[in-house]
Amino acid sequence: MSYTVKIITLGCPKNQVDSRQIGGFLLQEGFVLTENTAEAQIIVVNTCGFIEEAKKESLESIFEMLQWKEKGVCRYLIAAGCLAQKYEKELSTEIPEIDAIIGTGDIPKLPEILNQLINKRSAAEKIVSVGSPNAFLYSNDVPEQPPETPYAYLKIAEGCDNACSYCVIPQMRGSYRSRKREDILSEAASMVRKGIKELILVAQDTTLYGYDLYGRLELPALLRELVKIPDLAWVRILYAYPNNITDDLLETIRTEEKICSYLDIPLQHISDNILMRMGRRITKEDTEEIIRKIRRSVPGIVLRSTFIIGFPGETKEDFNTLLNFLREAQFDRAGFFAYSREPDTRAAGFDNQVNRQILSRRLNKAVKLQKEILAVKQSDKIGQEVTVITDGPSADYAELWEGRTAGDAPEIDGLVYFKPGLGQRPGDFVRLKVTHSQDFALMGEIIA
Repeated sequence: MSYTVKIITLGCPKNQVDSRQIGGFLLQEGFVLTENTAEAQIIVVNTCGFIEEAKKESLESIFEMLQWKEKGVCRYLIAAGCLAQKYEKELSTEIPEIDAIIGTGDIPKLPEILNQLINKRSAAEKIVSVGSPNAFLYSNDVPEQPPETPYAYLKIAEGCDNACSYCVIPQMRGSYRSRKREDILSEAASMVRKGIKELILVAQDTTLYGYDLYGRLELPALLRELVKIPDLAWVRILYAYPNNITDDLLETIRTEEKICSYLDIPLQHISDNILMRMGRRITKEDTEEIIRKIRRSVPGIVLRSTFIIGFPGETKEDFNTLLNFLREAQFDRAGFFAYSREPDTRAAGFDNQVNRQILSRRLNKAVKLQKEILAVKQSDKIGQEVTVITDGPSADYAELWEGRTAGDAPEIDGLVYFKPGLGQRPGDFVRLKVTHSQDFALMGEIIA
C-alpha cells in the first residue's frame, strides 16, 4: 500500500529546499506526495525555530494538523526541521500525539522511520531521531519534484560558524558545510531542464561558499559556471555576509548579465556598541565603506538588508544611529525584527534587556522610516520601463498577473501587477511601462 504524504513547510527558503529533499527521499521509497491535506495519511511539518514568532507559528501548525489526525484520514504526524532539532524533548513531552520527531541531520532516515511507524505494534510508541545536524548536507540522488513557480532556491551550503551572540542557527543547522561545486551545477542544470528560469542561491552565508572545501572563497567562480547553463535566465544571491563581499564577487555581478544586480546583506545593526555585543566582527565604518564600494562597483545595484531592533544594551543613541544610517544608506528593501531572547544563546544572559514597550516603539519607527524611503523609490519608477519575470495570475487582483523585476526576490520583496497578453505563461519575461506605485507594489502595462 502506498501512503500519501503532505509536507508543510515553515520558515526560510532553506527550509523549502529541505522539504524538497524530504519529498525526494519519500518518493524514492514509494510514498505518494499530495497537496491536499484532507487526503494525507501522513503529515510532515517541517518547522522553523529561529525566533519566538517562528516557534509559535510552528507549534500552531502542529496543533492544527493534529485536528486532521483526530478527524481526518491522517494516521501519523511528524515534526521535522529546526524546532524538532533543538526542542525534541519539549515536543515529545508536551505534544504526545506527535508520532515521530526528526532532526535536521536525520532527513534521509524519514522513509525508514515512517515504515517503522506503519508496521509498529504499539500505538503508544514514538520515534525520536535527532542526532548531529552535521550528519546531513544534501543528496543529489533523490527524485525531487521541481517547484510550480518559475524560480527555485538552490542551497549551496549549510550551517554557520559565525557564532553571533543572539543566534541559535549553529545549534539547529550545525557548522558551515559547502556542497561540492559539481553537485550544485548538476542540480542547477537539472532544474533548468525542468523549466526553472531563476535560481536563487541560499545558505546561512553565501559569500563564504567554498572556503571549507577549497581553502578560498569560491562564490564568484561558482556564479561564472552557473551562468553558462543554457535557458537559465536569472541568478540571485541571498544572505551575503558583508565581510566576504570581495572585489571579485562584485566584478562578477557587474559583468555577467544573468546575475541579478541585487544583494541581500543581513547587517543586523550599525552601532559599534551593538555590533560588538552581537559578535558581528564588523564596525560601522567598515559597513559604510562596503556599501559605498558595492555601489561604486555595480552602479544601480538593488540592496536589501535586515536589522534586529531592541538588542540587549541598545540605547536611544544606538537606535538613532541606526535610523540615521537608514536615511543615509537608502536601502531599496529592508526588513526589521524585534530581538528574540533565545535560550542557550549568549545574548539571553546579557544585562540591559530592552523593555518590550520601548522595543515596539523603536520597531514601528524603523518600519515607518523605511516605508517612507521605499515610497520615494517606488514613485521614481513611474514612467520607467522594466523587465519582469512572470510568476503567474495574481492572488490579489482579478484579471491581473504578477511578476518581479531583477530587484525583487520572491516572497520577500515587491511585485509588479499587469494585464497579461495572449498566451502569457509563468516564466515568461515581459517588458512593462510602470504606471502606478502603491506600498510595496508597482502597476504596469505591457509595451507592445
